[in-house]
Amino acid sequence: MGYEDKIYDLEDMNKRLAKYIDQNRWYHTQGVRYMSVALAMAHGVNLMQAECAGLLHDCAKCISDQKKIKICDKNGIPITDVERENPFLLHAKVGAYIAKEKYGVTDPAILDAITYHTTGRPGMTPLEQIVFIADYIEPRRNKSQHLPEIRRAAFRNLDECCYEILKDMLLYLNSKKGDIDSNTQEAFTFYEEVHEDRRD
Repeated sequence: MGYEDKIYDLEDMNKRLAKYIDQNRWYHTQGVRYMSVALAMAHGVNLMQAECAGLLHDCAKCISDQKKIKICDKNGIPITDVERENPFLLHAKVGAYIAKEKYGVTDPAILDAITYHTTGRPGMTPLEQIVFIADYIEPRRNKSQHLPEIRRAAFRNLDECCYEILKDMLLYLNSKKGDIDSNTQEAFTFYEEVHEDRRD
């Protein structure tokens, strides 16, 4: 699969997106876009879907927390208790909404990849895994001491890489006594079981 399936004008999206996110977020976005395509090539996932999801994954990141909540309440987007306490987490759900309403993305696979790129979820599709991983390992990221190993794992096995990232995330959140989204905890349990099954 490749660009023969292209249905979105990604360069037009990129120009429009640059008006709504700050410079640091734009650089991060280009890193995730690049990494999503690289991982899609490595794992046989549709390139256009991966690039589009990577490009738009943070399209709502620079919206104020108050406005994120307002968009969710107005459009029937469910908000968990953890998200209401930490509304910055809503940028993924709101991002999927904006990708559909403002950028014309109708592919549910792309919208789901945007929705779950921050928390993960149990049994992610390969596309969802790719955007989740790309967000964590893009070249400008340096927030984990395990990044070299995680980056290598990304090109070998998506399940194993998700397990390592989720383990890292939970260790960090527990050390900071931060709230943990139920999707993240459930995703870790799921991929931990996959990891253990591979070892048996």
